[in-house]
Amino acid sequence: MASRISKTKRREIVAELHEAGMRATPARIAVLDAVRQASAPLTHGELTRQLDGNGWDAATIYRNLVAITDANLIVRTDHGDRRWRFEDRARSASKTEHQHPHFLCTDCGSVSCLPEVEVRLPRAQGLPRSAAEGAFDVQLRGVCDSCSD
Repeated sequence: MASRISKTKRREIVAELHEAGMRATPARIAVLDAVRQASAPLTHGELTRQLDGNGWDAATIYRNLVAITDANLIVRTDHGDRRWRFEDRARSASKTEHQHPHFLCTDCGSVSCLPEVEVRLPRAQGLPRSAAEGAFDVQLRGVCDSCSD
């Protein structure tokens, strides 16, 4: 079950949802808060387990993830393992870019954000303008420290 949200944090989330043109339902508030509290991107299944006991089924949580993603408040990424992961867009450089790379462990499947790693692509012939402006994903794969021990 998700931890309780402070009144101050709840007000901030409600204001942000309203600013994005969304209704601030209890499920939406809890989903956005859970994604923001996570130290790494979460799958729909992880979020459903985390919010278990609140009375929302998996479909409700998924619909809210999609709606919040469409409102540009969180980011949905695919790390090649056929599982969407969601993370807070505020970790990114701006509301339109998602620039930090991720590390995907090929043994356990864990995903780690690498916010301190900066990737820039210089303009080059054949490189789409959007990539040079930061619209690209970088993903590192290998074995994490826990699995390599």
